[in-house]
Amino acid sequence: MNPFFKNNDDSQTPHWAKALHQEGKAAFLSQGLPTPKTEAWKYTKLRELETDDYEFAPLADKNAMPYQQFPFACAEIDFLNGQWVKTSNLPQGLTIKPLSEALAQINQIADIPNYPFAALNSAYLEQGVFIEVAPNRQIEMPLVLRYHTIPESRNLFENIRNIVVLNAGSQLDLVEYYGYTGEVKSRYLLNQVNEIHLQAGASLNHYKFQNEAYKANHIALHAVDVKASGTYKSFCLQKGANIARNETKVKLKGLQARAQVDGAYVMNGWATLDTTTDIEHLVPQTTSSQLIKGVVGGDAKGVFQGKIHIAPNAVQTEGTQLHKALLLSDTAEIDVKPELEIFADDVKCSHGAASGELDEEQLFYMQSRGISREDAKKMLIDAYLEDVFARIENENLRTWFKDLKQNS
Repeated sequence: MNPFFKNNDDSQTPHWAKALHQEGKAAFLSQGLPTPKTEAWKYTKLRELETDDYEFAPLADKNAMPYQQFPFACAEIDFLNGQWVKTSNLPQGLTIKPLSEALAQINQIADIPNYPFAALNSAYLEQGVFIEVAPNRQIEMPLVLRYHTIPESRNLFENIRNIVVLNAGSQLDLVEYYGYTGEVKSRYLLNQVNEIHLQAGASLNHYKFQNEAYKANHIALHAVDVKASGTYKSFCLQKGANIARNETKVKLKGLQARAQVDGAYVMNGWATLDTTTDIEHLVPQTTSSQLIKGVVGGDAKGVFQGKIHIAPNAVQTEGTQLHKALLLSDTAEIDVKPELEIFADDVKCSHGAASGELDEEQLFYMQSRGISREDAKKMLIDAYLEDVFARIENENLRTWFKDLKQNS
């Protein structure tokens, strides 16, 4: 028996989710866990997933959710051990509903036959929320989705699915924040899927901070559909985990649809942090850009796989992609696979990748001016990452992410 289904008891499954569970289980078992021979996972070797001690947390107590103050006004949705426990400070025009009210959108763009962890997510689908912004409504404050895990020596298995719908002309800043309480070597698996629908003229700025325990595994897929004149912008900062994969798949489906997918990762130890992107230009006059930067030390490993696909009729399209990384030790590793698939003329596309080390001459110069070597390193790393953080438009969020990079 597959370890994920060893203790599978469907008797407690909500009626609305039973068909989705069956569909997800069948799709997962037909694919299985990715192996080094799975092209999309060739650089990210899954470790410690085929165990037999996964547990689902009992019904979470919202009072156990640790308090956290964000340095900006926000609406907030709290998840504890994978379960939705609290919603607060919602403005008009922003609606939060249970997943059972989003059946028409579930698995509409997640493509579970080709994404094994999305299929696994469907096999246990129950937790998550349906987020909707009313037409032509500009939500002024960010919406923060805070995910917190308290493992208490349990190998928790968390599956969360969110459906996000921005109706025509609406705007939202969505922030996802992942953290934990407990031992730094705690084990658990958080398996997340977001299905995001942007209608004509809608705009979503999607931010994410991931800092799981050192032996935790974090798998996330963001599947995004963008209609005419819609804009999807994302920024992800990854710092902690055993394995963390942040995967973004965007389909630009309408004229003048835009996507900007940016990110940074900073890690030491033995972590593998994987950034995978796939942006499909399906119609003419669409644009996309990607900028990913990494800083890797110790025995850690950074992975970037980025694809730009231009469909046969997608003329007058522009897509750019750039990945850069700093290696801080001889045992750190970077694996990069940029891809362009172009099936149309009259397009502008580019991709690039580079990696290197800190400049010893610059370090020597700064030390000669009385700056310690560690402080000099920090200053050079900050300068190296500055251009990707500068792409965060919201000044409060930009400052906050810079602080998270340093302090968490």
